Amino acid sequence: MDGDKPIRVLVAKPGLDGHDRGAKVVALALREAGMEVIYTGLHKSVEEIVSTAVQEDVDVIGLSILSGAHLPLAEKLLAQMRAAGIGEVPVIIGGNIPQRDHAKLRSLGIAGVFATGSDLEAMARSVRDLARPAAERG
Repeated sequence: MDGDKPIRVLVAKPGLDGHDRGAKVVALALREAGMEVIYTGLHKSVEEIVSTAVQEDVDVIGLSILSGAHLPLAEKLLAQMRAAGIGEVPVIIGGNIPQRDHAKLRSLGIAGVFATGSDLEAMARSVRDLARPAAERG
């Protein structure tokens, strides 16, 4: 990353989930860690999230999902991202994500899974690492 350019993170709430306290806490923690955060607000479609990610030229996308629909939403988002030409942008998911689904999400291409109650500093470190160019990540 260019040392002068802050990491740009899109925090999104897809679907019908109406609870956003966790997303707002994460957004604040990432801002406090020096990142630029774009928060979409509630009830965004996958298409709206991808469109915003393209328009805002984000480095990482973070989804906050409490509804239990994390697997189909992840699949749809990743497919839409590939179609929009931003399939290389890392995606992390947080919220009520059962441990049994973590490996499945990673196998789909999700770069990080953060269950409710995850350490915010660890999350910021992960986002910072994911935002580095692929050549630097190895």
